[in-house]
Amino acid sequence: MFTYSAFADEIASDLSIQITELKKHGMNHIEARGINGKNISSYTVAEIKEVKKILDDNNFKISALGSPIGKIQITDDFVPELEKFKNTLELAKALDTKYLRMFSFFMDTSKAEEYRDEVMERLSKYVEEAKGSGIMLLHENEKDIYGDTAERCLDIFKTLNSDILRATFDPANFVQCKEDTIKAYGLLKPYIEYMHIKDAKWENGEVVPAGMGDGNVAQILSLLKADNFSGFLSLEPHLGNFEGFADLEGGVTVKKEASGPDKFDIAYKALDKIVKGLN
Repeated sequence: MFTYSAFADEIASDLSIQITELKKHGMNHIEARGINGKNISSYTVAEIKEVKKILDDNNFKISALGSPIGKIQITDDFVPELEKFKNTLELAKALDTKYLRMFSFFMDTSKAEEYRDEVMERLSKYVEEAKGSGIMLLHENEKDIYGDTAERCLDIFKTLNSDILRATFDPANFVQCKEDTIKAYGLLKPYIEYMHIKDAKWENGEVVPAGMGDGNVAQILSLLKADNFSGFLSLEPHLGNFEGFADLEGGVTVKKEASGPDKFDIAYKALDKIVKGLN
């Protein structure tokens, strides 16, 4: 019912180390974000075909492209971002993955209604480009973007009304936006295609292993099981600092120990304990 994947760049930047460590956990899927110190969206198709050979040789597959598409300011020029999206779409095809993760633009969310039409216009262009590609776009809820709350995520899905646009549900990100994750699950259930597994504390937004925060991860996985969800649980530990972390946080650096195999092991065991407890 559940298939484990992971943002393996939190283990190491080197693809060979990522593969070696994931094999220890019986995993053979990666959500590709950082490979050999380079963001996935920065690759060319020719370069990514070399990566695909390494993955094939190790019987690994890409569960999704963990791309940064849509992680620009809503006031930024959209033309280069759309070109980046077109390239990333080709990378997804070359890597033989079904899913491409994306976002709905950074903004002062107190002005979300002011920017709503522009958000929908831009997202509709992604959807139009992706039609016929065989790739499904997965919008991830994230702080400081239009789709930070469940209500605005729902607005995106209902407005665009596309069968190739679905949700990546991230409990920790909802907690950091002071959203009730169970309520969010209820609102977004028809659209949830993919899960990111990380948890967070309500009081300060600190990311913690699954089940140790206020994201109701165990309850949500139980609900998914009851709803016959069959898909990926992608570990995104965020328990330590790693190459590219500051870029994900809008350039903000944090004082954390280095990430690596040990911290990934903690995150994996926390998830696995929850999943085994569902049986």
